[in-house]
Amino acid sequence: MSCRNIRTIGDELLRKKSRPVEEINERILELLDDMAETMYQSGGVGLAAPQVGVLRRIAVIDVGKEFGDGLLELINPEIIAASGEQTDAEGCLSVPEYIGTVTRPLTVTVRAQNRNSETYEKTVSGFFARAVCHELDHLDGVLFVDHAVEIQKREEE
Repeated sequence: MSCRNIRTIGDELLRKKSRPVEEINERILELLDDMAETMYQSGGVGLAAPQVGVLRRIAVIDVGKEFGDGLLELINPEIIAASGEQTDAEGCLSVPEYIGTVTRPLTVTVRAQNRNSETYEKTVSGFFARAVCHELDHLDGVLFVDHAVEIQKREEE
């Protein structure tokens, strides 16, 4: 496993639509491992393949024990159901200097494949649902700033 460079806003690749994964092979498994490592090292809760320069429909999410149950790997994910509404602050590893207020579904059901090529469905709510929507947006070249009703510069920590 190794950390990969995270592309930031202004990089044209972040605005491109990702292609489906046709075969889950060693390269894809290595990408999943590298993405998880990069996300953890960067202090994020999610990372999509375009953020590390790969235009494939892959994302990893770990919202922590309070909201989820560890690392979720999503290959060829799609939201098949969404309900409710929540508005909250959102940030992004690819837009490190800003946070924005974004409205997302309160609950989503996502269908994806895991690293063993098995298709699964998972229904999540709250912060976890926000993370899923945010990462899947990346796969279509959409950043949270495109949805934000308000954007502000992050305060220095």
